[in-house]
Amino acid sequence: MSEPDVLLEITDLDVFYGDFQALFGVSMSVARGCATALVGANGAGKTTLLRTIAGAQAPSSGFVRYGGSDITAAPPHRRIARGIALVPEGRKLFPSLTVEENIQVGAAAAASPQWPLQRIYDTFPMIARRRRQRASTLSGGEQQAVAIARALAAGPSLLLLDEISLGLAPVVVEGLYETLSGLRSAGATLVLVEQDLRRAMDACDNLVCLLEGRVALAAAVADVTRDQVVAAYFGEGRS
Repeated sequence: MSEPDVLLEITDLDVFYGDFQALFGVSMSVARGCATALVGANGAGKTTLLRTIAGAQAPSSGFVRYGGSDITAAPPHRRIARGIALVPEGRKLFPSLTVEENIQVGAAAAASPQWPLQRIYDTFPMIARRRRQRASTLSGGEQQAVAIARALAAGPSLLLLDEISLGLAPVVVEGLYETLSGLRSAGATLVLVEQDLRRAMDACDNLVCLLEGRVALAAAVADVTRDQVVAAYFGEGRS
């Protein structure tokens, strides 16, 4: 039985793409109000794990519990309504829609009204100025801000972020992480996929390292060194 402060609990997940197994017995938990970094090399299973939490990928075995309830078989729209929102790798915006229309897509199945448009624009002034522009005309950083804003519009209790800094200029990444810091201060629960170990460890309370679809390390950031994380990342010391 889950502890009261555990928002997300994953137990023994196996996930396949056809005959290829991407996750092997993955277990982890995410405490309410905490930020968890999900790290690992390309192909380690990070995106697959986020997609499985969001309901876009079905596990062959294992369980996903959210707020103490089993949601393993729940479809994605039910999970959104329960408060789980995914910011996918590559943003996946609707290029022909305006900024505001893309954000309103997220609000269509909102779990709560805690992120109305004005609050979103106050949080992301860079896109407030672009609200009538088509998403296809925005810079990479602006598109990423819209992707996060669309997820926030769903009123999530759990925000899943997949490689939000990928391909962006350092100054843009700094701005996005400042926004995430503000979300954390407001009590948001985050699971963040990030290739930059320093940034991941600076931004999060806990860390889970995947190696070839398995959990190689799970710990509080304060309890591990960067060298220990790097060793887990590359599988050093495995028999």
